[in-house]
Amino acid sequence: MKTANRLQRLASRSLLTVGVLFSVTACAAQPSEPAEPKAGEAFNYAWLKGYARQLATQPYQSHKGELPKSLKSLDWDDYQQIHFNKEKALWTKDDTEFRTELFHLGLGFDTPIHMNELENGKSTPIPYSPSMFEYGQSKVNGKKLPKDLGFAGFRMQFATDWQRDVVAFLGASYFRAVGSEMQYGLSARGLAVDTALPHPEEFPTFTNFWLEKPKPGSDVVTVYALMDSPSVSGAYRFDMSPGEPFKMKVDAAIYPRKAIERLGVAPMTSMFMIGENDRRTGYDWRPEIHDSDGLAMQTGNGEWIWRPLGNPKNLRFNAYSDENPKGFGLLQRDRNFDHYQDDGVFYEKRPSLWIEPIGKWGKGSVQLVEIPTLDETFDNIVAFWNPAKPIKPGQELLYSYNMYWGSHPPVHSPRARVVDTFTGIGGVIGKKRHYYSKRFVVDFAGGSLAMLGKDTKVKAIITTSKGKVEIESARPLHSIDGYRVMFDLVPPDATSNPINMRVYLEANGQPLSETWQYQWNPPEAKDRALHNAGHLK
Repeated sequence: MKTANRLQRLASRSLLTVGVLFSVTACAAQPSEPAEPKAGEAFNYAWLKGYARQLATQPYQSHKGELPKSLKSLDWDDYQQIHFNKEKALWTKDDTEFRTELFHLGLGFDTPIHMNELENGKSTPIPYSPSMFEYGQSKVNGKKLPKDLGFAGFRMQFATDWQRDVVAFLGASYFRAVGSEMQYGLSARGLAVDTALPHPEEFPTFTNFWLEKPKPGSDVVTVYALMDSPSVSGAYRFDMSPGEPFKMKVDAAIYPRKAIERLGVAPMTSMFMIGENDRRTGYDWRPEIHDSDGLAMQTGNGEWIWRPLGNPKNLRFNAYSDENPKGFGLLQRDRNFDHYQDDGVFYEKRPSLWIEPIGKWGKGSVQLVEIPTLDETFDNIVAFWNPAKPIKPGQELLYSYNMYWGSHPPVHSPRARVVDTFTGIGGVIGKKRHYYSKRFVVDFAGGSLAMLGKDTKVKAIITTSKGKVEIESARPLHSIDGYRVMFDLVPPDATSNPINMRVYLEANGQPLSETWQYQWNPPEAKDRALHNAGHLK
């Protein structure tokens, strides 16, 4: 995991670059008083849910931009000069396994967040103090800032390493955590509202946090959060335990103020620029650049699906219908340094994030948004659960789920899994191409593949929404003790309309692997070069 500066830069990237595509809805309203109880008053999750429900009946009041001029004018270099004083970290002198540091307001973090400490069920506000921070060369005089300034967010360290973070909440409702490799990567959010629609996306904000002091020797820390936005308010509880994987149990109570066209539950935000299957922006010297390489799903009926990510030329949206999903997540399956060659940010160490619903979520869909990007500092991948029932004001929506951050998800298909996806031009080597086709190569490993006898007939089941499949094969790939499926797909026409594909392995009528799903947009007719060598006739 990187330094505090790295964390702040990455979190800032997540918040600010998403705003390049979807501007946050503004609301002109007068500020309200902070929601927290007075010092020493009782606090619990039931109170927080009641407050969030009540808040949803009132007009939304934005606090965005309520900063002194000296903080509004900070540039990136100035903001990086401001550091939390580690001696002031919460619980430093207590017998706990956790410490908490706070983020300063400024730069793109311009909504004051109210922080509170919980101990024995009693809430105590954490006031801003200039002694909490070192301002370096930033030209900010902390002593001239208001006492009720507030904070931008927080991060926590665990007893195994007091220098490096294990979790951080910073910007809107964004947060992230690390597994045993102590490397930040993709982010999560409390909620997504109207992602990838023709009108602006809305970014709800965690406006208040309550940090519960951990019990001595406990490896679990609990955080409560109040969420607010023009369309929705909400109450959240996070029970967090570091390790491999880092586990969060999330309880969310969501109260819509108005009808919401597309609600995203348990949203994840990641980056995919270049991969083995998609080199549209392959002008960088590194072979692959991504925080996640695929969306994994375990459906309600038990099917395991792997959907490789891409960097499309135009925004791409997919919805995978399901009922009572068992799990889904954005994973970084490829953990081979040779495939990235980046010794600065170590993409092969980026954590995967698996969502495990608790209880029945009903009908809906796992939705995936892939946004074009030309730069790795732009988070262009979003995935979340979207309930099928319309979201109306006055409802109470309750969701509970476990989040697992780490090198590998806690569960996986007992059958063979996809380990590689390659694409290229189709055709037969050494023969002249007379029409355009795309080659797809899918490698499966694990499960029972290494145990199959020579006489076992393994077949690739390939289906496509349109187009013609040809030159298909499924053969052993001994280097991975698995199988390689290969086929060409001929587009049905000259358009670039998307084509959906599904592939899995079977023997004797029984499935041997998870299901590979893919979406391909053929190039426009003018870009379908056949690349025939001059000597071919």
